Amino acid sequence: MPAPAIVFPADPLNPRRPDPHFAWEARTLRELGGEQYLVDHDALLAGDVAEAVRRVPEDCGPLWCRGWMIPAVDYAAFDRALADRGANLLTSAAGYASAHELPGWYGVFEGATPPSTWIPLSPAAGRPGAEQLAAAVERLGGHGPAIVKDYVKSRKHEWDEACYVPELSDLASVGRVVDRFVELQGEFLAGGVVLRRYEEFARAGGGDGTTDGLVNEPGAGGGPAGGPAGARGRGGNGERPVEARVWWLDGEPVLVGPHPDAPGQSAEPDLTGVRPLVRALGCRFVTTDLASRADGSGWRVVEVGDGQVSDLPRGIDASGLLTSLIAA
Repeated sequence: MPAPAIVFPADPLNPRRPDPHFAWEARTLRELGGEQYLVDHDALLAGDVAEAVRRVPEDCGPLWCRGWMIPAVDYAAFDRALADRGANLLTSAAGYASAHELPGWYGVFEGATPPSTWIPLSPAAGRPGAEQLAAAVERLGGHGPAIVKDYVKSRKHEWDEACYVPELSDLASVGRVVDRFVELQGEFLAGGVVLRRYEEFARAGGGDGTTDGLVNEPGAGGGPAGGPAGARGRGGNGERPVEARVWWLDGEPVLVGPHPDAPGQSAEPDLTGVRPLVRALGCRFVTTDLASRADGSGWRVVEVGDGQVSDLPRGIDASGLLTSLIAA
């Protein structure tokens, strides 16, 4: 079997070269002797899957993808189109959905991540009803602070109006925040509405701060990636939570580094409890974002993501990660 190649999104202005955001990864891959192909991300999201994969050679064998976020339904179409050309993504459509969307990974990581509940909802379905929200609040314990997000992203840049709920027992407040969140997400609403416990994490400056158990979502970018990007977690002193992004391949950590939104921050998370959970998830290439509790009691999994669409911080040495992918 040939070594896996990696597909990158093409530059919309010059489809013969990689998207500028991923150009440094593609250059590193070339230096390592790896093979790469280009796909049209915009055509994929527009439903023209044949056009999206046109530049991928037929019968090219196993593939990884590195690129912008792709909705799970579009990833499934992408997978089928590549299979029709004799190529096979090494992350299946089911595996992608499991790592990319919170309901897919939450059951495995429950207890190691902030408590969460969700209401399935399509962008065309409007807002959740009052009874649905009340039931979701009850499942989360009925009181205390929480945040609102969808299966993939939050809107922390509209913290007070579309993200943070100070008190779950105030159902009117819950309804207002959820309604605004759904309105702002619009067609980019992914899967449904999630209510997630707000937790306190240690801050980079040494003080305690508060955040929501979803410091930063794992995807690369916003708009073309399938929805608005997450913003930094909220904290009283403005310092970022102590956070690390861990890249796993076949259940083993192959890269531990900072979150892309804080590339200069360093952290050394304890992976003892996370390793068996990643293996239990059963997805080949995933990321976990970990944050340290403010009370010093350990590390929490704040997000899980599919490694193909998780962003790398600029300046990090990605050669080990890319070498592992093309040797898998």
